[in-house]
Amino acid sequence: MSLAVTDLTYAFGAKTALDHVSFSVGRGQFCALLGPNGAGKSTLFNLLTRLYTTRGGRIEIAGHDMGRAPRQALARMGVVFQSQTLDLDLTVLQNLRYFAALQGISGAEATRRCEAAMDRLDIADRAKQKARDLNGGHRRRLELARALLHDPAVLLLDEPTVGLDAAARAALTGHVHDLAADQGLTVLWATHLTDEVRPEDRLVILHQGRILADGIAGEIAGPRPLAQTFLSLTSPEAAA
Repeated sequence: MSLAVTDLTYAFGAKTALDHVSFSVGRGQFCALLGPNGAGKSTLFNLLTRLYTTRGGRIEIAGHDMGRAPRQALARMGVVFQSQTLDLDLTVLQNLRYFAALQGISGAEATRRCEAAMDRLDIADRAKQKARDLNGGHRRRLELARALLHDPAVLLLDEPTVGLDAAARAALTGHVHDLAADQGLTVLWATHLTDEVRPEDRLVILHQGRILADGIAGEIAGPRPLAQTFLSLTSPEAAA
């Protein structure tokens, strides 16, 4: 498995944010991590990216144990955080080249990767444009291009469509699905929006720090729309 989470537990004082969470995602799978606000999605991402650490469980990225070999695990991961992290005073190309340098990629190889990343995300015509002048959708594309520069095995995206209009959301979701299908990239896409999940996607539903469902989205939804199934699982009545 490209991404494996085993018995992961995390608490903020007496409040349990993740309660023995386990799931795995194979190579080339698009896995939607679906949960309402406060479900524990961001806590999970903070553990996956080692912003938080815990002894309660295990994380493996492309065969590397995050606890024992964090540098190797992180090197195989690309991340698009919920909060935008671009340098707005740099151009599209400068943002990419700066990240490439942080990854130890320089010279002709950096140029090749930056150009390929811009072509892949359809932003090559904006290479000399400052990030602050991009619309929300193109900023997200730039962040995605940056996250792919070092050829990660696993791509994590935490609520990546926040603030985007419907067209930009659909375009970004489509781009990432294509990456998983065409390049064998393992994707974990955190969202609270059921319309970003396709019936053929792998789906993990997280609520109050626990996994309520894990499987293929269409099979979990059954004959009902996924939104109805999701609401029935996460409603206060269901929790009671």
